[in-house]
Amino acid sequence: MKLKFAFLAAASAAAITGTAVADEYVIGVMSAQSGYLAPYDGPAYAGFQFCIDEKNAAGGLNGNLKVKTIVKDTRSDIAEGVKVVQEMIDEGAQFIVSSADADPTIAAAQITMADNIPTMTFAGTAPVLTQVGPHVFGSYPADNQQGAVLASYARDQGLERVWLVKSPDSAYTLGGPEYFGSAFESLGGEVIGESLYSLNQPDFSAIVTNIKAADPAPDVIVTWAWEPDFPAFIKALRGAGVETQVMGGDVLDTPTVRGLGEVVDGVVHTSGGFPDEGSAYADFIARFEKATGTTPDNNYYVNGCDIANMIEQAVAAAGSTDPAAVSAAMAEIKDGEGVMSNFTFAGTDRMPLRDVVVAGITADGKKEFILRSTADPETLPKP
Repeated sequence: MKLKFAFLAAASAAAITGTAVADEYVIGVMSAQSGYLAPYDGPAYAGFQFCIDEKNAAGGLNGNLKVKTIVKDTRSDIAEGVKVVQEMIDEGAQFIVSSADADPTIAAAQITMADNIPTMTFAGTAPVLTQVGPHVFGSYPADNQQGAVLASYARDQGLERVWLVKSPDSAYTLGGPEYFGSAFESLGGEVIGESLYSLNQPDFSAIVTNIKAADPAPDVIVTWAWEPDFPAFIKALRGAGVETQVMGGDVLDTPTVRGLGEVVDGVVHTSGGFPDEGSAYADFIARFEKATGTTPDNNYYVNGCDIANMIEQAVAAAGSTDPAAVSAAMAEIKDGEGVMSNFTFAGTDRMPLRDVVVAGITADGKKEFILRSTADPETLPKP
């Protein structure tokens, strides 16, 4: 790969000029082992560490730079996350991989800002997370990308009226439905109603009552709710006899949601990828299964691996492990090589432009491929 040789050439030049070249790259990892982020951080960290271990076995990043990971549990608590990020920096972290949500990533990035340490979220998709500074990066297709692709699919199905269910308690749960609504309206659809909920809200009966009473009725209900809120909502909705099409964000791509049975039959959601036969994604699954005995059952595993690939390619392009240089190089990557899909940071707000998959859920817990598309950056809803 060209980037590999670029890094080797830079290392050779540094040796000639007497500049020190690191022989170990330290990456700090925030990984919630409990709480609401555990279903996402856990798989993402497993995939990340698996691919880092593969790279280390082959000599390290770009074949010559060994990686040391410092992993600390945040317990899905923002204050604890800030604490462990500072601890990891004190222990020499040169890159921080943050939890799979915008809010803890924004908090972490405010700590890493002083030293320009590149900070990349496991799977946070709210575009606002990169506004903290030029050292902050997404890794997964952003919510405005997902919302635009899902809205286009909904309109292609002839759906005309949408009801949005959102929570102001998180940038993700608020922004995702709003991006969908903006794209849906730009395509000729209509937002006919909105409902607000609180995170970890056990009772959705009032929201369901309002949706059921709507006249005209919505053709589709869209939410970016995660666990346990989405299971509570969909059970209440179907329990009230409302059979309206439900669509959601990538957060529905989990075994827990797919395991809900009949109530999620026909639910459609966005996703970052799909393991087509013969694809790099399918090969990752085979390698992971063979090495660990565990079958990756969602995209967070493979996106964790792609974060390792993104870091490797940024270090190679920088020809350096200097944090500011790595951040600058990451921001200029175009058509980077990924496992879930390729990625481009150049010309974006550091939320990578990547393929978005639309998938459906069956009553027997299967994930069915519907389509794959890339959002048009010129027409994306703005943060």
